[in-house]
Amino acid sequence: MAAACSSGAATTAPSAEATASAAPSVEAPSAAPESQAPAGLSGELTLWESYASGGGELGGFNKIIDGIKAANPDLKINVVEQPFSDIFNKWNTDVAAGGGPDMFIAPNDNLFSQADAGVLADLTSALTGKLDGFSPVSVDGSKVGDKLYMVPESLKAVALWYDKSALATPPATTDDLLAGIKDGSIKIGLNQNAYHMFGFSGSFGGKLMDDTGKCIADQGGFADAFKYFQDLKAAGAKYYTDGNALKQDFQTGKLNAVIDGPWQTADFKTALGDKLAVAKMPAGPSGGKANPFTGTDGWYINPNSKNVDLAIAFALQFVGTANEQIFSDEGGHIPAAPGVTINDPLVQGFADAAADGLARPQSAQFNNYWGPFGDAVNQVLDKNADATTTVANACKLMNDASGL
Repeated sequence: MAAACSSGAATTAPSAEATASAAPSVEAPSAAPESQAPAGLSGELTLWESYASGGGELGGFNKIIDGIKAANPDLKINVVEQPFSDIFNKWNTDVAAGGGPDMFIAPNDNLFSQADAGVLADLTSALTGKLDGFSPVSVDGSKVGDKLYMVPESLKAVALWYDKSALATPPATTDDLLAGIKDGSIKIGLNQNAYHMFGFSGSFGGKLMDDTGKCIADQGGFADAFKYFQDLKAAGAKYYTDGNALKQDFQTGKLNAVIDGPWQTADFKTALGDKLAVAKMPAGPSGGKANPFTGTDGWYINPNSKNVDLAIAFALQFVGTANEQIFSDEGGHIPAAPGVTINDPLVQGFADAAADGLARPQSAQFNNYWGPFGDAVNQVLDKNADATTTVANACKLMNDASGL
């Protein structure tokens, strides 16, 4: 499953790791590390980004780049936009062939696979002491095992966007959501995939894997969540396999609620203005918290680059407090860096969602989640397959692929 949520993508799901059960903290101390402050960079860097692929993050990104250029007149920065659907595969292919740009920014969707393939520079020694005060979950999300392969920039998780002029009170529980759909007060659109819908498994008390990486979704919770997906559809919830169509329907008022990520902030603000609001995904009938995947975005460095030290220094300037304040205010990013004030209640809503989310560690076992469970979501929604049997089959396929 080629996946994607993030750096500007509007439509599809990240392919990432998820085993940790503890809720990550997204709070950070007020002091910024001194290592991010100095200017005086010189040389030339070529970097890839995918913010123009969708969403409204590009403006904040460009403002930060312009500021770094102004502070470092001897630094030449070549920015190349890559479609998010292509950026990982193109990086892997180019770097494996001995080429590629100096660096790129993206979520940790494929961090384990890329580190395992040797297409990312090991930054462990270079970043020693440079990430003091950063959000712990962002630092952990930059690692495979004990090694750092990314300079963390922000956190991301999905939450419930809603139009408060049409829906005064968002549904706090899964029962509230179902009742609102039935009585017509909630017109919700849902991305039909194993990423956007995952948080409901936590609402119903499900756990995907144990500490060994074995799938245990068939031991409870997941089947209840998948049956709930069917109940939502029967009540009138609209499922989308085209996330851009969902986005348009929310922006034009055909929907008054959607579950999506903070990368939509700028575009949704433009469309809905002061009517726009964010809440956590609904809790379950027994009080279980929704646990959407919490991912980390950041900068990766090419091991082939002749400018590794310069690339790291640039990345650290980019993720410094002042620049992350820009990305928080203008791009809706949940900052990894310390000292950033979240001024926008929309961004705070996503920070709260990320705090309850399931951090995406990097493991070979979790790479085997997306295919079986993506198919399972489609089977229960498109073919009305039995939820319990479908989850059990998906879990078995996942474990078989993992050799467990």
